[in-house]
Amino acid sequence: MESHCPLCNKLRPISAAIGVCVDCLRQGRASAPFKARETHRTSRQKFGLPPEPPRAADGVRCTVCTNECEIGPGQRGFCGLRKNISGRLQTLAGSSDRGLLEWYRDPLPTNCVADWVCPGHGQPGKHNLAVFYAACSFDCLFCQNWHFRAISTDSGPCLSAEGLAEVANPNTFCVCYFGGDPSPQMAHALTASRRLAEQGVHVCWETNGSMSSTNLRRALELSLASGGCIKFDLKAWNEDLHVALTGASNKRTLENFARAAGHISKRTDPPLLVASTLLVPGYIDPAEVGAIARFIASLDPTIPYSLLAFAPQFEMRDLPCTSRDDAGAALEAASAAGLTRVHLGNRHLLGMG
Repeated sequence: MESHCPLCNKLRPISAAIGVCVDCLRQGRASAPFKARETHRTSRQKFGLPPEPPRAADGVRCTVCTNECEIGPGQRGFCGLRKNISGRLQTLAGSSDRGLLEWYRDPLPTNCVADWVCPGHGQPGKHNLAVFYAACSFDCLFCQNWHFRAISTDSGPCLSAEGLAEVANPNTFCVCYFGGDPSPQMAHALTASRRLAEQGVHVCWETNGSMSSTNLRRALELSLASGGCIKFDLKAWNEDLHVALTGASNKRTLENFARAAGHISKRTDPPLLVASTLLVPGYIDPAEVGAIARFIASLDPTIPYSLLAFAPQFEMRDLPCTSRDDAGAALEAASAAGLTRVHLGNRHLLGMG
């Protein structure tokens, strides 16, 4: 709800989880991220997760995602899936033989970020194999699927990559990995995807884009060969704003998106690369959307961009749903930036005003 920002005294939509307005975050005011950092720490501690990526001087380095944790003896990495045991990094889940996940069959057409540009939309009787990975490399305070944090590596649902591939049947049109995020469990997803692609299944990813460049390349190769796509969730353009909202930098995400864009000429229909942004009221505004859209357009103006209406969740329940006016202004900003394919998703969540 709107209140006076404690730093600039402007009347702005402010979430208690962040504590300051978007202008102060974007302008890099020194004390602006303090409340957000504290919210991330206390929120993660509720679920027994490391409050921040470990940086132990005697730690073992993990290179799976952008956090590149230095995990000390007995510590776990930020995602909670890797642990230093006697000086060696062990994967508790996410390897090819053990993925921490839930899966279900989602009839097509489905509420997918890329549904509006996907050939699966015209496949009656077919379904998407939806794979929900229960770990993430980010810590979004507005997370729409925050419940995964309560799933334990000890007692949570686990399945091998081979076992996941075996659940596909002749009506499985595509597989989509989401969560959480597939980034911490890419070894599992890539192994399953190779088997699924051999069965004619389209391989798709919905991700924050924080995986290693090597794993991104492998994911792109599988999507290209199978007819699938990779959907990047570009959460914010300004890095300080991104850190406040997600607990992580967006540098790797933007670098990986640019890398992925370098492959889209290899297959233009259906599109290989799709972008999306959640319209968080008061924070992801038309100015932020415009900056993201200009970045996308600089790579290729035909990249599909989906703006998603926000519903209050997790640590940011005090914000309203995205208003129709704000959604319309964001759509105009994306188009004005030069993008030729812009879409508004989750319209049923739009509030009034």
